[in-house]
Amino acid sequence: MEKNRIDVTQVKRLDVETRGSAKVMIDWPNVTVSSHQELGLKPEELQKSKCVLGFIPVIYYSILLCVGVPVNILTAVALSRLACRTKKALYYYLLAVTGSDILSQLFIIFVGFLLETAVFHRDVPALLLHSVSAAEFAANHASIWSTVPLTVDRYVALCHPLLHRQISYPARARKIILVVLALSLASGVPFFWWSDMWRNSHPPTALDTVLIWTHVTIIYFLPCSIFLVLNSLIIHSLRVRQKQQPCQEEHRVKPLPLRRLGKTTAMLLAITSVFSVLWAPRTVVVIYHLYVSSVHRDWRVHLAYDLSNMLAMLNTAVNFFLYCFVSKPFCSVVRDIVLLRGGPPYPRCALPQQQAPNNASMTSLYSGNNKRSQRESTPLSPRRARKPS
Repeated sequence: MEKNRIDVTQVKRLDVETRGSAKVMIDWPNVTVSSHQELGLKPEELQKSKCVLGFIPVIYYSILLCVGVPVNILTAVALSRLACRTKKALYYYLLAVTGSDILSQLFIIFVGFLLETAVFHRDVPALLLHSVSAAEFAANHASIWSTVPLTVDRYVALCHPLLHRQISYPARARKIILVVLALSLASGVPFFWWSDMWRNSHPPTALDTVLIWTHVTIIYFLPCSIFLVLNSLIIHSLRVRQKQQPCQEEHRVKPLPLRRLGKTTAMLLAITSVFSVLWAPRTVVVIYHLYVSSVHRDWRVHLAYDLSNMLAMLNTAVNFFLYCFVSKPFCSVVRDIVLLRGGPPYPRCALPQQQAPNNASMTSLYSGNNKRSQRESTPLSPRRARKPS
């Protein structure tokens, strides 16, 4: 009996020493110290959920923050100039997307991943931890849902141009952006009670299930469904217009500049497609964590969750390069900003009395130019060309 007691005491001491050394080895501890369930776990099971990547996420997020924030600020300045010059609602929606990306980088990458996880190892007050979590979700929702009004605006502009002239103007765009930001802020409040996947070893509760499904619906399934439907309608409308183009050429009617519309559509498709691809792995891993295996218990799920978060946060820094690749006006404005030039003057911004109405569309300008060019290129009839005696 005494020998058995000595063996049990030695096993407990070895267990405590092993858990202490494991805590030193883990760079980002995600194991709660005071938990009765951990006393039944073996030391090798505690090692499963350690951060396999080590300091790679810290380096990655630091580079992403140092590149993404200046690039997004440059994008915001360039879009502000374009919005002032052209008075188009499109640039206001893009400006809202850029501002939301900056908020996501500050709250999620800087505060969430770098400060809380890497610096403080989540040893912060619970109230602060939950408050930052709610702010992260609000910024994330704003970053994604700011793209939805942009998609709707492009759909109306291409498929219903007459309606677009009436409803699309900067004042209404600003109101829509404010409503989206307010709803995004309100949608982040329930996630104050979001469970910490890195530290909680207990199975997900009913509240965790509701919050996780609400999160993946708001963050991925619902916006991707809207993008898929509207982008499909836009592509179908462009194909129908391209088929009608030969008929218009036969009747000597010059079509709308499909090239310009195609660039805007390509930019929209690129933004939504990049979002859908980069956020898909994180959505799958979160659902897998809910029903199959937790991040706390399985190091492979921990690794997959790290990599999926890194891919998802990359979405906040790629829009600048998409704009430069697609839009020549954006590139010229960025060049003017970098070279500290004010850019060419625009009379529409300088003289209010010469401004076009807010709800005027670019298609009307093109149609007017086309009619004027046709009148100039068409020869006069003999009756009109005859000079008065």
